[in-house]
Amino acid sequence: MKTTLSVIKADVGSIGGHIRPSNRLLEEVKNFVGSSGKGLVTDFYISYTGDDIAILMAHPRGKGDEKIHQLAWDAFVAGTRAAKEQGLYGAGQDLLKDSFSGNVKGLGPAVAEMDFEERPNEPFLLFAADKTDPGAYNLPLYLAFVDPMYNSGLILSPAMSKGFRFVIMDVSYTEGDRVIELNAPEDIYDIAALLRDNQRFVVEAIYSRTSGEIVASVSTTRLHNIAGKYTGKDDPVLLVRVQGAFPATGEVLAPFNIGHYVAGFMRGSHTGPLMPVRSNSGISYFDGPPVVSCQAFCVHKGKLTEPADAFDHPYWDYVRNKVSQKATDIRAQGFSGAAMLPYSELEYGGIVEKMKKLETKFQVRG
Repeated sequence: MKTTLSVIKADVGSIGGHIRPSNRLLEEVKNFVGSSGKGLVTDFYISYTGDDIAILMAHPRGKGDEKIHQLAWDAFVAGTRAAKEQGLYGAGQDLLKDSFSGNVKGLGPAVAEMDFEERPNEPFLLFAADKTDPGAYNLPLYLAFVDPMYNSGLILSPAMSKGFRFVIMDVSYTEGDRVIELNAPEDIYDIAALLRDNQRFVVEAIYSRTSGEIVASVSTTRLHNIAGKYTGKDDPVLLVRVQGAFPATGEVLAPFNIGHYVAGFMRGSHTGPLMPVRSNSGISYFDGPPVVSCQAFCVHKGKLTEPADAFDHPYWDYVRNKVSQKATDIRAQGFSGAAMLPYSELEYGGIVEKMKKLETKFQVRG
């Protein structure tokens, strides 16, 4: 059976600033998809990470389907109404356009999709991050699909011996989706040279070179340009098929124990370590730290199992403690140097105006 997985994620309102959506808001989105999605989706699941709501849908309609995207958009619009009625902070903030135009890509919400012929057992992972951008997945995906130190299947599994094909997007290019396709293992140095720059070159998708099937899909878009100005961090989602001819679940999860430094944190303008958190966790310290959740599912004949929380395990408590220390250490540096993003990546416009004013006061000594 051919199945499409679509996850569409947005912030349309939050309690107490950027902490978490209200229960009423979550119920509004869930009820809308449940009632309006009949006949469109075969199954769905609603969750949140930080202040963002993710709608995961299984259906047979293929990627980029207008009715599926319309369903998610309308659900977020309904949620925005509830958020405004409750006076939630940032009601509808990720809906960057006034109306739906056929596809939510380019309208603000994060979108990751893949379609495939179901295997007899089809496990997959849904990662959802908040207070960061799609480049936050660059390092974990590189290590999980390229590095045998993290993915022993690259050595042990004949089905992975040919490696994987990476599709990487230049998100700073303004004229369209500028992408490059590179193969691992032959091009791993080239892949590394691009993925080191999380703010410009971002993984969009990964394919098996053995079967040609899609394995991973990231919500990578040129969000910098959607609203005609820099709009900040994208709070990305990631779908990864696992097991069999693909990396094992544990091989995909392993790189997240690093708590690597990413862009985001307060006002989307700082550097912080990515913390693996339990499903349906909110945001706290310094509007952060940047967080990522992971829910594991199986899909069979278009029906989803209940999720297993991949980061709800005592081991990840140890990682969270380590990441907390890293967050504290870099925050002690305040605005200085690497603790704050470079000028070109700052989300808030106040410093741009400040720099313009200061420029006029500089003098060149004779």
